[in-house]
Amino acid sequence: MGILSRVSKSKTAKKMQRLMNWYGPYLGAGVKIEYIADDWHEVRVAMHMRWYNRNAVGTHFGGSLYAMIDPHYMLMLMKLLGKDYVVWDKAAHIDFIKPGTGTVRSTMKVTDEMLNEIKSATANGDKFLPEYPVEIFDESGDLVATAVKTLYIRKKVKA
Repeated sequence: MGILSRVSKSKTAKKMQRLMNWYGPYLGAGVKIEYIADDWHEVRVAMHMRWYNRNAVGTHFGGSLYAMIDPHYMLMLMKLLGKDYVVWDKAAHIDFIKPGTGTVRSTMKVTDEMLNEIKSATANGDKFLPEYPVEIFDESGDLVATAVKTLYIRKKVKA
């Protein structure tokens, strides 16, 4: 059983945070989950610059910047919507604004408005492809990258 399977079955946000912080790709990239709200509405992640996660020009790898934000909307929505919904990452686009150095951070939030929109759009069993923007900032508060995450969400059909 993979770590993401174990994570999706976690009962608590703290357990998910511990599991994700021991996830091999996150360890290797220097990504750390700093906070997961007990109600699953917010996740904060950071990536510290280390000798093992610098690229040839001394900045964070672009793939690592993306990886630090990748699964969180999907995982939060899986927990918030429950077993009656299918939630998948469908697509993403990332735009690199400036080189990422030092510690970079991002916060992802799911609001009640987002949940209401999902439930309304999927009430008849239709798929919904929401797009959620994500920003990554450096230690000075400067924008390093922006991303747009597209999810696939559908209410499961009862047999």
